[in-house]
Amino acid sequence: MAGDYYLPQECWECVIRFLNTDDDDRNLEPLSLVSKQLFSIINRVRISLTFYKQNITISNDRGLRFSCSLPDTILCRLFQRFTNLTSLNFTYFRGDLNKVLLQISFFPLNLKSLNLSNHSTIPQNGLRALSQKITTVTSLTCSHIIFIHKYDFYIIVDCYPFLEELDLSFPKHIDKNTNILPSELPKLRKVNLSGDYYIDDSFLFNLCKNCKFLEEVTVLDSKNLTHAGIDSAIRERPNLKSLSISFSKNVGRMYVKSELINSLKCLKGLTCLNLSFSCISDKMLSSLAEKGLPLKKLVLKHCSDYSYAGIFCLLSKYQFVQHLDLQYSSFLNDDHVAELSSFLRYLASINLSECSMLTESSLFALVRNCRFLNEIRMEYTSIGNLCEENHGFVVNTQVKSLHLAHNSLMKIENIKKFASICPNLRVLDMSYCFRISEGIVEVLRRWQIMDLILNLASCPRINLLGTNFQFTKLEVLNLSNSEVDNKTLHVISKSCCRLLQLDLEHCYHITDKGVRKAILNFSQIREINLRHCHSVDPNVDSWTTIVLSRPSLRKIMTPRIFPSCKKWKPALDHGCLVC
Repeated sequence: MAGDYYLPQECWECVIRFLNTDDDDRNLEPLSLVSKQLFSIINRVRISLTFYKQNITISNDRGLRFSCSLPDTILCRLFQRFTNLTSLNFTYFRGDLNKVLLQISFFPLNLKSLNLSNHSTIPQNGLRALSQKITTVTSLTCSHIIFIHKYDFYIIVDCYPFLEELDLSFPKHIDKNTNILPSELPKLRKVNLSGDYYIDDSFLFNLCKNCKFLEEVTVLDSKNLTHAGIDSAIRERPNLKSLSISFSKNVGRMYVKSELINSLKCLKGLTCLNLSFSCISDKMLSSLAEKGLPLKKLVLKHCSDYSYAGIFCLLSKYQFVQHLDLQYSSFLNDDHVAELSSFLRYLASINLSECSMLTESSLFALVRNCRFLNEIRMEYTSIGNLCEENHGFVVNTQVKSLHLAHNSLMKIENIKKFASICPNLRVLDMSYCFRISEGIVEVLRRWQIMDLILNLASCPRINLLGTNFQFTKLEVLNLSNSEVDNKTLHVISKSCCRLLQLDLEHCYHITDKGVRKAILNFSQIREINLRHCHSVDPNVDSWTTIVLSRPSLRKIMTPRIFPSCKKWKPALDHGCLVC
């Protein structure tokens, strides 16, 4: 009989990939415990790995330092377990990056993507060693590097001359001589050079001229580009599909002139246009509308000098737009949004934050008319300033994310209405909504939400004491800067048994006793943030005991620097990151 129910491993792999469509490996952890076969299959399906601290250093008042290093055997076990890795992320890594890249070079990996962001320098020796053994890397991200030296560019093009995607955005300091890149990376398709203040017209022109496969250019917060330079560069690469350009605030807003619009109209395959922080006119928008480009994403965040007439003319011609960002379009009102939503039926995400005249009426119109809408951002609006009866509202099961932070007028009655029309939410951000207090428990009780991420940060009047039921769908809860105390924390721990992440930063009324008791009730808790919780006692022994008794814990953000640093070693050896 067992043979009758046999399912080939290829089918299991398809099932597992389907279950993990949001690329969150936490979804696969329970499944990997079912059988050795599923454990093995999940190991093969996993293609990305993120590294955290290798050298975890904690200091006490006497200046003593304790470091726990990740031994070579750990790397060996990781790469023997996950044999199909194609992406490595070292964004949060704080060890010797050169050494680790050298170690990784000895493993037969088919790497495609490498992320080395948030480090002081680019690891030249490590990159060179890795490239000699692993030549398949086509995507390199080195964003937010403190200092990029001119020789780093030579290293990059020498190690990976066939790069297709390169991100060197927002370095703190960078050498001026960067003109090597355009001529030495002929297969480049996507490049992000945002915040690189030495990127000038000549560089952009050469980039577009020499990289014949270039499809996506992102240069935000630019200091040395000019309108004429952008115009001439675009004309050199008519096959561009995505263009994101903006000037540095120190330079002033970029005024989009007719020459640039004419160049944009030549980009027949343009699907993404980002002109954030620019000065645009209704005439320019109308001119762009005439061409009928295949735009799927339009970002006009913090743009000025245009009105509803211009954006209506543009969007009425581009009704297949899926992602729209009109943040800080202060002229927009509820009637405008209702009209736009009537023909933007394929919209998947929209950002209307800082449109101060918009109320909940706009949100209702979007939910009613845009049946594919997945994400709505309406922060800093006037939600709560309209009294509207609940009649004629249409349920939209596609909406998964509502970002409603900083709506100081929003009340619990508004949230109840949103719950009735968006029953399948997974992300709800109500941070800094000061009028949210009683009734939130009732809303959570009626919601048919799975894996909810709930942000109630800086809601001082929030009351969760009525949570006397099992709310198993809550996975991430942010209560930072709130009045939560030990009693409330205990109630939450008894009710939210599936909670994975808990943020209690700046919660001054909880103590170490209350936190330890709550953690014992959270059977699956993986991460807890106790930053600036001044009443939590730095008793390392008790915390180590908690970590060892709660195997799911992977990260603790401590209230302050703990003394007796060496006592943390059992927790670190257990796999719990202390920072």
